[in-house]
Parts: sequence; structure tokens; C-alpha cells
Amino acid sequence: MRLRHVKDADVVINNCSFVIKDYKSNIGNWYKVFGNHHPIHIEIGMGKGDFIIGMALKYPNINFIGIEKFDSVMVRAIQKIDIPIPNLRYIRMDAKEIEEVFAKEIDTIYLNFSDPWPKRRHAFRRLTSVDFLKRYDGLFKDKCHIVQKTDNKDLFAFSIKSFNNYGYIIDDLTLDLQQNNYPDNVETEYEKRFKNKGNPIYMIKVCK
Repeated sequence: MRLRHVKDADVVINNCSFVIKDYKSNIGNWYKVFGNHHPIHIEIGMGKGDFIIGMALKYPNINFIGIEKFDSVMVRAIQKIDIPIPNLRYIRMDAKEIEEVFAKEIDTIYLNFSDPWPKRRHAFRRLTSVDFLKRYDGLFKDKCHIVQKTDNKDLFAFSIKSFNNYGYIIDDLTLDLQQNNYPDNVETEYEKRFKNKGNPIYMIKVCK
């Protein structure tokens, strides 16, 4: 997908009070950023922010951090917030840096509509590949807990196999999130679009 350039996106991001700029300096001490010891959930690849904003508003006793690589996407997530949400922060970074940012302090990782990287030679770039599952190991405070949603059947099949091979246990799984009626589901912007087209949304929750 080609990203549309947003003029002065870097200026908007740098001037935003809830975007953490020196994020690597907080490793092991993210509770200080929020000023409490509430659970911390992160979304890797937050897109335009619908999910992470919705979750932060719905669960005020959980701290949420949205991670996004692209300025032009993050700026849209910033523009959706009129006033800062106390339990929400953003980080603009590449997911490959994740081990340098968090250490034994995350409770849940959300992977929503991640790039499927369909070519086999790019499989290591998928956020559910063993390469990334290894990176996530050191992030979790206790039990490892990952929630994935996608519309891509091949990526979903790959993820199930990858989770299983890496020792994760499936807590929940659905091949059609909308039809199975999960009342607590918070939708992403992609999810809303695919739902309107009648496309099935795949969801899996795993732990170890």
C-alpha cells in the first residue's frame, strides 16, 4: 500500500505531548511515564489509531502504547485526539527496535492487520514470525499474551503455525469475528472497512 505524504507530519509529531520521543530511555521504567503501576498493553502497527484510542477510553485502568513506523500514518492518529488521554502514549519507531524499548513490563501485545509480507522470502518480516516472537519474549512482565486480528487468510494460517511451533497455547480463535459476536471488540479502521465489505475478520488470542 502506497502511503500518502502528509505535509509537516514530523512537526506535528515532534510538538505532540503524548508522543514519546526519547523512548529508549524509558526501558524498564514505563510505569514512571504513566505515574502508576497499571498493566501496560502495546499495539505494534497502530495505523490511524482507532483501536488504541478506543481501548484506552474503554479501559482507563490499563496503560496503552501505540507504536507506528510511519509519520504520515501517526499524524492521523494524533489528529483524532482533542485532549490528551492519561493512559495513552504513542511511539514512532520500527518494530525491530522493540527489545531496546521495553523489558519485562508488558502484559499484552496487539497485532492488528499487520503487513502480511506475502512473498516467502519476506516471511521473517511478519510480526508473528519466529524472529519477532523471540523479540517479544523479553518484553512480557509475566505470562506472554498476544492478540492478533487480520483479514489475510494466509497470514492467519502462518501465524497459527508460528505460535504453535514457538510454544504458545491458543486461548481463543475465530474465523469470523463479526459473525461470532464479541461484544468487547474494539474495531480498527481497517476492520470497519472490511466489515462493510462483508469480508471475514480472523482473530486469535495466544499465551504461554
